[in-house]
Amino acid sequence: MSDEGKKTREKGWWYPLVIVGAFAVIIPVNLTMAYFATSTFTGLETKDAYLKGIAYNQNLAMAKAQKELGWKVETSLAAVPDQPGPTAKIVVRYTDRDGKPVEGLDVNALVIRPTTAGHDHQIHLDPMGQGSYGGVYPLPLKGQWSFDIAATGDSVAYQYEKRVVIP
Repeated sequence: MSDEGKKTREKGWWYPLVIVGAFAVIIPVNLTMAYFATSTFTGLETKDAYLKGIAYNQNLAMAKAQKELGWKVETSLAAVPDQPGPTAKIVVRYTDRDGKPVEGLDVNALVIRPTTAGHDHQIHLDPMGQGSYGGVYPLPLKGQWSFDIAATGDSVAYQYEKRVVIP
């Protein structure tokens, strides 16, 4: 037998197979990533992000004014175990730069559940005397809570955040 009847393959005959094989891997991986990107938790979201970005300089000015007040804030957030549901005792005490209690404030707290949407609510902290504000407040669930506390008075405002776990 001679070599005349034998067909030989040209060099590089397998290049198209490599390209097809690469796409056979890339396309399913991309489709899988696209599925998980659109069907799972989207992560943190900020409502009105554009407007908050515009107010950035105003927020910096307010933070500077708050720092210049020189107030000290002592916060006590604790679980109340003898209640039927999750309950927190909140006491916030404001003192000025000279250590005197700050009276006459309107203190509110935005109670935020950072891990689950739908449980955020606002509470009013009642004056307790000697610059203290607070009370005992029921919470919908046990676990981690963030308290964004804002105190306003005659031409003053003070805001801060405290995070706590209620067992």
